[in-house]
Amino acid sequence: MQTAFLLPLLLGLPFAVSAQEITRHPIPNSDFPILRAVEIPPEATLVYLSGTVPSATDDAADPNSVEAYGDTTEQTRNVLEKIDATLTELGLSMSDVVKMQVYLVAPDGEAMDFAGFMEGYTEFFGTEAQPNLPTRSVFEVAGLANPGFLVEIEVVAARM
Repeated sequence: MQTAFLLPLLLGLPFAVSAQEITRHPIPNSDFPILRAVEIPPEATLVYLSGTVPSATDDAADPNSVEAYGDTTEQTRNVLEKIDATLTELGLSMSDVVKMQVYLVAPDGEAMDFAGFMEGYTEFFGTEAQPNLPTRSVFEVAGLANPGFLVEIEVVAARM
């Protein structure tokens, strides 16, 4: 028996292991749908998903074009649906996501479409059905593996 488990018995204390929960810290005085911080208890298992990119939605379009994958909103929805499916296969859900990193390409040299990303993102996070929010960073990048990709997302989920 390990000392950590033996000590309560030697001291006559009740022997109980209490499961801690994930603590989510919202941004004070803000309704922006991300967290300021998240605390993960030591007994949690962290699951890191690789960067996920969209699937083509228009097979008739050039597979190296934005037209094949859709605009930023469509690509965000597509990527988050794929992440949701992967999490489900692993016995997790979007409510278990605690950290997200988003890479957005600015099409045709314009600024990245943050509003388009947020339109897709808020369909999956901060909803009545799924109120849990992750911590999140969004980066504008020069390009991704395929010139048609505007969105790539990595997530970390916590299994309790």
